[in-house]
Amino acid sequence: MSDKADSTCPICSKSFPAGEIEAHANKCIFLNSDTPKRKRSVSPSDSTHSHHRHERKKSPAMNGSDPTNIPLTKQVIPKKIDDFVGQSHVLGESTILYTLLKQGDVPNMIIWGPPGSGKTSLASIIKHICRSEPDKLVYHSLNAAQCGVKDFQALATTAGNDLKNGKKTVVFMDEIHKFNKKQQDVFLGPIEQGEIILVGATTENPSFELNKALLSRCRLVVFEKLSSSDVHKIMKKAAEVMGIDVFSKGDKNEFQEDRTYIEEAALEWLGDTCNGDARIALNNFEMIQKYFSHEGKVITYYDVKEGVKKSHLVHDKKGDEHYNMISALHKSIRGSDPDAALYWTTRMIMGGENPLYIARRLIRAASEDIGEADPQALQLAVSTMQGCQLLGMPEADVLLAQCSVYLAKAPKSRKIDTALGKAKTCIAEQQGCQPTVPLHLRNAPTKLMKDLGYGKPGDYAGFLPESLKDVKFL
Repeated sequence: MSDKADSTCPICSKSFPAGEIEAHANKCIFLNSDTPKRKRSVSPSDSTHSHHRHERKKSPAMNGSDPTNIPLTKQVIPKKIDDFVGQSHVLGESTILYTLLKQGDVPNMIIWGPPGSGKTSLASIIKHICRSEPDKLVYHSLNAAQCGVKDFQALATTAGNDLKNGKKTVVFMDEIHKFNKKQQDVFLGPIEQGEIILVGATTENPSFELNKALLSRCRLVVFEKLSSSDVHKIMKKAAEVMGIDVFSKGDKNEFQEDRTYIEEAALEWLGDTCNGDARIALNNFEMIQKYFSHEGKVITYYDVKEGVKKSHLVHDKKGDEHYNMISALHKSIRGSDPDAALYWTTRMIMGGENPLYIARRLIRAASEDIGEADPQALQLAVSTMQGCQLLGMPEADVLLAQCSVYLAKAPKSRKIDTALGKAKTCIAEQQGCQPTVPLHLRNAPTKLMKDLGYGKPGDYAGFLPESLKDVKFL
């Protein structure tokens, strides 16, 4: 039991812990406005939002099955290309891929994108395309994390037999990067022979995780994170599937006790805080719906925000986003934008990035982009890394912030980095053997070496090899 005394709700007279009474009272006032017994209404206010009343659809429970056995992510997955939400740059009506799929033509392709961006949804559409033409297409789904090379080989053998009967086999291979590059060779023969049409999906960069031979045989389809508006559309579809009506705060409409309602602002909040991952938003929506199915029938923005409390600060510490953010920080410093440098530093800190990794990159930026223009910058960056080692997180956050802002404000000089690049090029492009060290530059610790001329100035007294005496790197 809590140490704090319970408080009594002034509306319903029920007792609640002190930490919960405010949230309950807000909801209780909302649900018990002065309206007829079986109808509730929202007071009008100035609002540009419109009311969205969906026709009541039968939920899985009404059809005789238990909806808890069917995840919401499965219930809303599209079956037709026109129902797909987002990724208009590759699946818009004017794109090649949209046209091909609309015609029932599935190409070999690799779908690369972050979690929850629609890869599985596109696979679902392809599955239904195949099922709409059973005499021409066969669909199989595998996951590279759960199957092996032999499983695919067995499937390819079956596909070869089906091809003799005029049927093409489409294989959706999820997490295709789980097969290493040598194992990925198993796809090449069946693709070349037309036994299978491969549709692979991956969250990892194909440039690093897939072999070149496979990439050359497949169209690369790049998915981006979904926008908040795209996720909002998916949330409204989910509400419709679950038989939940959507209302706006400023609407003046009657609420019926036998129906469930959710505030549109709540759906927008779910879309804003999932970081473009529709699966996260749908799972949160499903959790909220299940909770409030026992608590009441009107779900407000406040209910959702307080009920989910899920951080939207997602930072992939191993994938592409890891490198994208550190690149953004480095370029912000190079571009002398202290606000941007502070922003990207903070994003990484709050996302759980290793502070020593950030500090190492700050040291590099201090030398590469500032260099001779402000030698103090390098000293500060090194001290920042040492401070991070001594303090750890969360105390080290201000050290990283101070250093990134200082570097962004500091004068810039890439003279040393540019000169280093020229020196590397000079050495790499040297024809034949590398020049030897001139005799007069060599140490002569023994009499023999002195007799051979080590350390003695000759006709050439420069410090570079004689063949490079006219070269200037700086």
